Amino acid sequence: MNNPIKVGGVETFSTVDFPDKIAAVVFMQGCPWQCPFCHNAFLQKTLTEDNFIWDNFIKFLQNRRGILDGVVFSGGEPLMQNGLASAIKEVKNMGFLIGLHTGGYRPKHFVDILSLVDWVGFDIKAPFVEEKYKKAIGGISHLKEVQESLALLVKSKVDFECRTTCDPRLLTIDDIYNIADELKTYGVKKYFLQKYRPVANDKISTDEDCDKFFLDKNLIAYLQQTFQIFDVRR
Repeated sequence: MNNPIKVGGVETFSTVDFPDKIAAVVFMQGCPWQCPFCHNAFLQKTLTEDNFIWDNFIKFLQNRRGILDGVVFSGGEPLMQNGLASAIKEVKNMGFLIGLHTGGYRPKHFVDILSLVDWVGFDIKAPFVEEKYKKAIGGISHLKEVQESLALLVKSKVDFECRTTCDPRLLTIDDIYNIADELKTYGVKKYFLQKYRPVANDKISTDEDCDKFFLDKNLIAYLQQTFQIFDVRR
């Protein structure tokens, strides 16, 4: 069959992309955002030629039944692609659990996908303030879409986590407090802070800058009190 989705790459074995599961990860090509801290910038372009053969990946999965628990659709931004549901259904019908990484782009597509997935990793880029979010995703105004998607996710009862990459060029400690308060109002139960590792063109961020969020004992204590599950990823 023709590729239902455009794929930029695959990780055949991962223990970190789907909590408590061993998974393969499909990195889908294309993202509407240009987050300054993105380490997968090569996946942003939507018109990149795709030489990936989907049928070969399906054959690979057939030989990994009983070894892999699930498949994670990551990116890029999976919700950009209209063929996402078709690809998920094909993998799900093989007996694999389905994980999804998304920033909440395109809620009208997200609502259809939610019934097909077992877990979602939802990226929160900044506090829910228009100018801050625009800066964090590359100057595009998509905050309303993010908020709508988050509300859909909470309502769906699908297992999920929210997480924020702490880029010190974009975020302050006060911003993390604000994010936590906002997520609490939505009913988010699981939240993670992820350490930012400077991208190639970042010549200003120091180790101290990147670690300050995790060394602030008051902040960490507040996050532990605010969420049922909180942790840091460094």
